[in-house]
Amino acid sequence: METKPAQERKNRRRRSARRGAELLEFSLCFVPLLAMVAVTADAAWAIFAKSTLQRAVRVGVRTGVTLTASQMADGACLTDTVKSAVQANSLGLLAGNSGLSLIKVHYFQPPTPNSAAAAVDVSSQLNGNQSGNIMQVSVEGYSLVPLLPRLFQFSQGADGNPLAVTVTSADLIEPSRTPPCIGTAP
Repeated sequence: METKPAQERKNRRRRSARRGAELLEFSLCFVPLLAMVAVTADAAWAIFAKSTLQRAVRVGVRTGVTLTASQMADGACLTDTVKSAVQANSLGLLAGNSGLSLIKVHYFQPPTPNSAAAAVDVSSQLNGNQSGNIMQVSVEGYSLVPLLPRLFQFSQGADGNPLAVTVTSADLIEPSRTPPCIGTAP
């Protein structure tokens, strides 16, 4: 049977031989964990931004198709009111004039029933916002910058290019006794 000091020396040697293993194991686990967290955060950011913009254009369409002239501020027109509603519901993603320039409002006259014709863009006409027409609100070309640069291959450099996001929503304009002015569309 070994004596207590001999057993302690043996345990000390065993511990010194394993020294550094914890650091190596930590490194081998931490790097993939960090990569998974970064990919998850970047994907969550993209999903959040796109769903926020999609909700904003849906609110804009709903606002636009139900508004009457009596519900609007003095001197305000429908297109500008819809763009303001989209911008207000974008949680700051479309802030300022640069964000406002990405919001487009189009008006379409639907084809006659049982017709194969395409809808006609009537955005430039004064009566483009009459009831029965289609209002389409979109955010076109929003640049979504990734939180972290993407690595596809180690032989290539990191890709930090923004992702272009486009969202669209449309609905029929409801009948109104007092339709508001159309404003400047798109």
